[in-house]
Amino acid sequence: RCGHPYITSSPTNGDESILENWVARNPYDTQYGDSHYYNYYSDCWDWTQFPKTRFASEYGFQSWPSFSTLEKVSSPEDWFYNSSFMDHRQHHNDGNDEMLNQAQIHFNLPQANDPLQKFKDILYLTQVMQAQCIKIQTEFYRRSQSEIVNGQGRTMGALYWQLNDIWQAPSWASIEYGGKWKMLHYFAQNFFAPVLPVAFENSGTILVYGISDLHVDLQLMLQIKIYQWSQMEPICGHTTESFTLKGGSASPIYKKVTDDLLRQCGCTRLSCVVTFYLDINGQKYGPTNHYFLSSLKHVSTLKPPKINATISQHGERYTVTLQSTSIAPYVWLDVGDISGRFDDNGFLMLEKTKLVTFYPWRPTGISELTKALHVRSLIDIYKK
Repeated sequence: RCGHPYITSSPTNGDESILENWVARNPYDTQYGDSHYYNYYSDCWDWTQFPKTRFASEYGFQSWPSFSTLEKVSSPEDWFYNSSFMDHRQHHNDGNDEMLNQAQIHFNLPQANDPLQKFKDILYLTQVMQAQCIKIQTEFYRRSQSEIVNGQGRTMGALYWQLNDIWQAPSWASIEYGGKWKMLHYFAQNFFAPVLPVAFENSGTILVYGISDLHVDLQLMLQIKIYQWSQMEPICGHTTESFTLKGGSASPIYKKVTDDLLRQCGCTRLSCVVTFYLDINGQKYGPTNHYFLSSLKHVSTLKPPKINATISQHGERYTVTLQSTSIAPYVWLDVGDISGRFDDNGFLMLEKTKLVTFYPWRPTGISELTKALHVRSLIDIYKK
């Protein structure tokens, strides 16, 4: 419509692009407008590489969809990672190699002797990598909303690429063709929560920022719990003094030299994990978050979890009761072709018992769900 405001492109430098006759000299200038950032080769856990942009309008990593999604359009001879089918479905140059190269920075690659199991494990690991990479990048953008560093910052928006898929193939999507949620989409429920604590390290110091997209101030405390990977009870904890988290802001709420924290808790980087959440009057507020002190491929004290699952029905919903003998990262529940979603998935299991709700999108029953349900965690993909 004549006279209606619009932008000519994305990314754009806004008014600055207009002054430059609509073709920006530097379309990725972090001082103006929005920015895109894709980097498949650097360590995605390294927050220092991300641009302190005004608005992060595109960023992402690829992953493969689940086996149940691929199975509908493939044959058994296709079910290994370097098959011609897998190459044909990959339309991003070197995309399959990029996913594995990024994954093996922090994770060991699957080791199963059975070819089909190894194939399924690789699909799972690409989703772990994608979810963790975009979690770290999104948390960086969100905690940058109130800061200006060297004239850069005030990041007021983050949009990862992309939401959904048009076919069964590797892509940047968080929802597979057919509607099944990837691990990334479950992670997005937390890293886009209206109120969230996030942690990172800078120059040997661990910092936790409180982020709020609300329009009101909150009076909160931060609860920190340190776990050894080898046991399910926290070995150390700390509660901050009450503080005010202003609406529409991100600000530091905890700071500690990492070595001092580890020393106080009798930890090393390889033996422990940091978890934390916000608290209002003794009640947890928002999601629990965590910070890995090292690459998980270097952690040797993680025990193979024995996770048992039972299913019960409550009206149209189903409750999956999980019981684990040890801490388990990236616990993943999959019910194959039964369409629906869980209320949580891909999580770090710290408790011995956890309840997960499944919302089916078609009629089903306990018998069908029990037969279809498969539960795995990161350690499971390293079984021979």
